[in-house]
Amino acid sequence: MILSEIRDSVGYLSLNNPAKLNALSAQLVNELVAALEDYKVQKVRAVVLTAAPNKHNVWSAGHDVSELPTGRRDPLGYFDHLEILLRAIQAFPAPIIARIHGSVWGGACDLTMCCDMVVADNSATFAITPAKLGIPYNASGIVHFLSRLNLNIAKEMFFTATPVDAATAERWMIVNHLVEEAELDATIDTMLKAILNNSPMSIAIIKEQIRVLAEARPLSPDNFERIQGLRRKCYDSYDYAEGVQSFKEKRKPIFRGE
Repeated sequence: MILSEIRDSVGYLSLNNPAKLNALSAQLVNELVAALEDYKVQKVRAVVLTAAPNKHNVWSAGHDVSELPTGRRDPLGYFDHLEILLRAIQAFPAPIIARIHGSVWGGACDLTMCCDMVVADNSATFAITPAKLGIPYNASGIVHFLSRLNLNIAKEMFFTATPVDAATAERWMIVNHLVEEAELDATIDTMLKAILNNSPMSIAIIKEQIRVLAEARPLSPDNFERIQGLRRKCYDSYDYAEGVQSFKEKRKPIFRGE
């Protein structure tokens, strides 16, 4: 479900399931994680993550909702396949550049937040949508956004679940560079040339330092347990079951706040 190749010490990964709008299913994610492990062995110096085009112009529809539990189980637990992928992206010892053409939804938006840099064209939109499904997003995922965005912007994205257009994404610094579609690859090639001129060890160590420092948020055991309790209250709720079911039935959910 992915395409993978190495050229000139750079790994190129493409989501390749256009029939399902490149949804991040367990199978697709497992292939991505395996490719990243292979890239480590091959000692690639950088990775470009892109997506096969589809008629709806969706970069990725996000977490495969058909694989979410129907209730009374954490939908985004530590060992969920998407969570494993996000950690693999962050821990990969070389820069990962997301190349975005089209709309980015839900868990795929979180995926781009975990990439080191994002280059997009004017077709790009970004939406984080757990509230549309009644899903209690996990603490690590929220931190990914807090590490990249101002607090009020992160709140707007989560509370409204509304797609952010390319110009706004550039203004909010979701993307590093916003360019015309024809300039996407040239822009990324320029970045790659600069990266490849530098010390891979230095880059790997700096990347890990940035990750650790960005996530350094003290949290008492009591507050940690409270967060977990609040999340369980949500995924045990009517709203969560209704959100997932309505998505599968392609209808508007009727939330009751309970």
